[in-house]
Amino acid sequence: MSKAYETVIGLEVHVELQTKTKIFCSCKNDFGASANTHTCPVCTGMPGALPVLNRQVVEHALAIGLALNCDITPVTKFDRKNYFYPDNPQNYQISQLYLPIARNGQIQIQVDAGPRIIRIHEMHMEEDAGKLLHDEWDDTSLVDYNRSGVPLVEIVSEPDLRSAEEVIAYLNELRTIIRYLGASDCKLQEGSMRADVNLSVRPVGEASMGTRTEMKNLNSFKAISRAIAGERERQIELLESGNTVIQETRRWDDNKETSYSMRSKEDAQDYRYFPDPDVPPVHIDQVWVQRIKDNQPELRAEKLRRYKKEFDIPEYDARILTETKRMADLFEATSSLCHKPKKVSNWLMVETLRLVKERGLEAEDVNFSPAHLAELIDLVDQGLINGTVAKEVFEHIFDEDVSPREYVEEKGLKSVNDTAALEEIAKEVVAKNPKSVADYQGGKEKALGFLVGQTMKVLKGQGNPGMVNEILRKLLS
Repeated sequence: MSKAYETVIGLEVHVELQTKTKIFCSCKNDFGASANTHTCPVCTGMPGALPVLNRQVVEHALAIGLALNCDITPVTKFDRKNYFYPDNPQNYQISQLYLPIARNGQIQIQVDAGPRIIRIHEMHMEEDAGKLLHDEWDDTSLVDYNRSGVPLVEIVSEPDLRSAEEVIAYLNELRTIIRYLGASDCKLQEGSMRADVNLSVRPVGEASMGTRTEMKNLNSFKAISRAIAGERERQIELLESGNTVIQETRRWDDNKETSYSMRSKEDAQDYRYFPDPDVPPVHIDQVWVQRIKDNQPELRAEKLRRYKKEFDIPEYDARILTETKRMADLFEATSSLCHKPKKVSNWLMVETLRLVKERGLEAEDVNFSPAHLAELIDLVDQGLINGTVAKEVFEHIFDEDVSPREYVEEKGLKSVNDTAALEEIAKEVVAKNPKSVADYQGGKEKALGFLVGQTMKVLKGQGNPGMVNEILRKLLS
């Protein structure tokens, strides 16, 4: 009979920071530029070029460390991590081993089984490597050094995670916190957030750790989930057949849904770390830390607590709205203008997120003004436009940020609220549809809906549905 196994997972999450320039030089820190156009002697490792630390990198790292409940290291230093690879022009990476900027943190995640605390071992600053571009057709590899020297923080968790569900919840929580801080856009598809998964298995109830492997090349939550399931199964099969798991780095191929060995997994001594002589230590006093604390934005957990007290909306709405700072900001600003938080929530959760998905965007890309959404909600409440017209107008607000009042006037979309005019059209519809009239008078309520629809059709969607319904009921009684 086979044993039951427990999965033990620790994550190394690399996050590229949003700064104007790279960590040790003045080259632009922009994604998507032509290959090797944002380079200089420093980030391409030319002899004699000296690095100068970007202060904004330290401030972003401090903000993240504080938000992750970490202890801040008063004197933090940089080290050289030596390895030889084509995307690493210096043959070493400037990183932090001995005195990382933050340690001993934790965050809370929410999974189906309830809340869980995940401990964070450390967070350190470092420079990113270049990017290898492989051309399988020509059997060649080219190097783009634009990414070389891009500032990173690496967040290393303790091995507290036990499933793919917990891993995704942890990554989502990290991403939300970092985006709220404005420290990174955390786009997995662009590589500004990358996760390496350290995974081992052990029989349930056993205290000692199994042999871990590290999986790289994971650029989506779906790929991470599949990689965890695949590696867990591979390790269990090895152990069940009497073999041993080898400590190694593996690359996940999401198309083939399998992993393959890249190299044996290095330990710290393999990189021959030593203090970088060119980058002086960074002294972080309490005044600096307090200034960063004072400038921290309200994070999601705090917003959720406040929304329960301040706005009369369900907890489900609050969770959706606070997933991104952009949506939360839109909700608060619009509600302060029209004082109708539930209606604002509905427009953001339903129509806004629908259009975000249809346009292939992210919530952060939404750029219409709260004033225009508040104006639209007021137009509907005043009966000047109906729900169908409002949805049409909202698409133009979403795409072009038009003034809804001006758009409605220009396109002649105001609702027909003239009772006499509506009665005349309703009488014509009743006269043309005797069967539906008889059905309604015979007790078929659905027939009224048909007659309302026909009346609205004549009105080209610009009738007041409530008034049309009331007038038809009166005529048919």
